[in-house]
Amino acid sequence: MTPKQEERIRNKIARIRKELAADKKHWGGYHHDGKGLRYLPPEFFIKLKDYKGGLRYLRWFDRTFPNDCGHPIFLFEWTVILFMTGKNQEAEKKAIETFFSNTYLFDKFLRKEFLRFDKWEGSGWEQSSLTEYLNYSKTDAEFNDFVVWLESFLTSKKFYKIANELIKIDKQLKNEAVGPKRSKLVNRRYQLLDEIKK
Repeated sequence: MTPKQEERIRNKIARIRKELAADKKHWGGYHHDGKGLRYLPPEFFIKLKDYKGGLRYLRWFDRTFPNDCGHPIFLFEWTVILFMTGKNQEAEKKAIETFFSNTYLFDKFLRKEFLRFDKWEGSGWEQSSLTEYLNYSKTDAEFNDFVVWLESFLTSKKFYKIANELIKIDKQLKNEAVGPKRSKLVNRRYQLLDEIKK
């Protein structure tokens, strides 16, 4: 990357921060980010290989938007940044959150065939078509260490236990009608995710 290219990317980050600050000033909070600007900086920090800057941004995001679960690709980028800054335990949690939000992203990144289950997918974020927008691949040299770590984590007992329970719940949700049993399954799904975040 040339110094000019780096400058352009840093200027984009600065413009996003400025727009978000203006939004807060105008509305008294970050309530009107309809363009989703807050989700863009991690991609730019990864392009810059400025993982510490990315981590600072994500810490700010976490404090500023505590109830914002993000979207799958944003969570994937968050996982990358955590790993690249040596935060492996946090990276594990974020990888599981990423899997919860879209079970296909890691297979796309690792260039594996999708594991398809006849399961409930509650939103467009959860469908395999979202992976078309993932601009990262295991073939990118900068991700070599991340690929080794991710492949190891995805085959660990810890990940299998959680992933298997999630898939089991989602398979049951696929055909379960609205009622007490469905509510119990949905509650268990949220509970499982909350347990991971602790």
